[in-house]
Amino acid sequence: MLKLFVPGRLCLFGEHTDWAGHYRTMNADIMPGASIVTGIEQGIYAEVEKSPIFEMCSEAPQIGTLWHDFSCRMNEAELKRVAKSGSFFCYCAGVASYMLEWYKVGGVRIRITGMTLPMKSGLSSSAAICVLVARAFNLLYKLNLNTLGEMNIAYLGELRTSSRCGRLDQACAFGVKPNMMTFDGDEIEVKSLNVKKHLYWVFADLCAEKDTIKILSDLNKAYPFATTEAEENLHKALGEWNHEIVEKAIEYMASGDAEALGRLMTEAEAMFDKYVAPMSPALWAPKLHQVLKDPQIQPMVYGGKGVGSHGDGSVQFLARSAEDQQRLIEYLNAQGMAAYPLTLHPVHTVRKAIIPVAGFGTRLYPATRAMKKDFFPIPCPDGMVRPVILILLEELVKSGVEEICLVLGSEDERILYTEFFERPLSEEHLRKLNPEAQEYENRILAIGKRLHYVYQREKRGFGHAVYQAAEFAGNEPVMLLLGDTLYRSASNKPCALQLIEEYERYNQLMVSIHSIPLSDVSHYGILSGVWEDKERTILNVSSMNEKPKASYAEEFLGVRNSEGEKEYYSVFGQYILTKEVFDQLGADILQADTTGDTTREIELTAALEAVRQKNGMIGVRLDGRMYDMGNPQALITAVSEFSK
Repeated sequence: MLKLFVPGRLCLFGEHTDWAGHYRTMNADIMPGASIVTGIEQGIYAEVEKSPIFEMCSEAPQIGTLWHDFSCRMNEAELKRVAKSGSFFCYCAGVASYMLEWYKVGGVRIRITGMTLPMKSGLSSSAAICVLVARAFNLLYKLNLNTLGEMNIAYLGELRTSSRCGRLDQACAFGVKPNMMTFDGDEIEVKSLNVKKHLYWVFADLCAEKDTIKILSDLNKAYPFATTEAEENLHKALGEWNHEIVEKAIEYMASGDAEALGRLMTEAEAMFDKYVAPMSPALWAPKLHQVLKDPQIQPMVYGGKGVGSHGDGSVQFLARSAEDQQRLIEYLNAQGMAAYPLTLHPVHTVRKAIIPVAGFGTRLYPATRAMKKDFFPIPCPDGMVRPVILILLEELVKSGVEEICLVLGSEDERILYTEFFERPLSEEHLRKLNPEAQEYENRILAIGKRLHYVYQREKRGFGHAVYQAAEFAGNEPVMLLLGDTLYRSASNKPCALQLIEEYERYNQLMVSIHSIPLSDVSHYGILSGVWEDKERTILNVSSMNEKPKASYAEEFLGVRNSEGEKEYYSVFGQYILTKEVFDQLGADILQADTTGDTTREIELTAALEAVRQKNGMIGVRLDGRMYDMGNPQALITAVSEFSK
């Protein structure tokens, strides 16, 4: 049995541009639609499992009298009949019929355990239930659909009902985070957005009347070709003028300028009222404008606007603070409206990193009797010869990492690092260096000020070594690099920075990945999943398999490239670990200690897989190359190629 949560969605900017952008299939002069949409904190909670039939039941009191338990055979004709019936379950049946027709799946049992999402208020409760059904089939029957695939099926399933939903409604599939959605004919692109500071939204059901069907019917009359000046202005309002607003909104969210973002909301509403609202009498919205202009509200907000199809459906505000957010909710509720908070959180950027260097380097014996392998000299393209550890630390510093923890084997080893990174050269030694090298000496000492040290006194596996830095990590995301691996970016961004930037978009456990030949899969941990982007750089990881046989990998673990061929992906050697990973490692160590199995190795891979199953994992294909130095042949390759 799986537990699922799907939120509702709130369109912050760019309402109506999804269907307008679809008309590019008939008129290429129409600009693609652009919207900023976010999932909200309210949604639908459910438990799902396989069943011989399609059935839904509920124990959520929030649904009330609308609900009665429902079941139907997995029969295409029956499901389509329910979809057209207009009943409470028509949306669910529409998606189930699509799944049956195209994927030949069995049934599912969906039990709604909670629903905090208000219905019929412009927050896409129908889309959320459609995404929930699509996701249940996808996960239970291992269909390997990415998030966009689930979203498309939810949309097509809802179209089998009498509803005429927009493409942006199913944005709830992407969770509680802001995304920019672009609608170019039949093509949809989704890009996660960064938020610099906390943004405190409030949205509320106006508890008035709106006629979405009439609104859409009237506005669609101006498409695909404008025949009057008013229709031309509508095209611009949902096209080029909207693009200008969306671009500014992205800029303000990324810079944390909440005041400018609030003003932009008010400007967007004014443009809507001037050029869009006159096209439909159903967009006359006295309640909406009364609330937007309420003098009691103005001191608490930076700005406000309508929601969804507009009319007197819902209103949204950007509050000035968390306290103003709460006061505004209380005020709106007192006025007879149902108000809800939405706080967009900045993603905690990665300030810390861990490098385990506690190993003995036995595969490089006897050289490692005299020198730890992370001090092996590597010729670099600028002519300098650096130790491995310095190359790794410089990569982190260039990527904006502020504090770095080295996991050592014992306190005795620390002197090697303090001598190198903290003790200045003698005056005599310094004078013999050229001016460039003298300046570089200051950079080495500056790196030393960023270093922290912890110790793995028992050799109980890689995961055990990483866990020694749990206190250093705190509750922050932390980057993990391998102490015997070098990284060379193929762009002007270090590999570590590439990974950090993707973390700031997705806010999830991350591993860097690279493709390897099928013949080598038995030597590595192999990850498989589905690509989330057209460029095939973001992999939604669905499984991790440690050193599988080539035959198994070929049948089950291949990931399709742009030519449709199977590729096989292993970890590139850089990770961004979340708090959940350290919690899992701690639990694994406690279990081993409790059972007396203190010799069992605590593996990082097992902890990552446990967290992936609960919270998901993103694999990022970096633009660069890794050089493993853990064995003699790899060391030869690294020394000969890294200097180029």
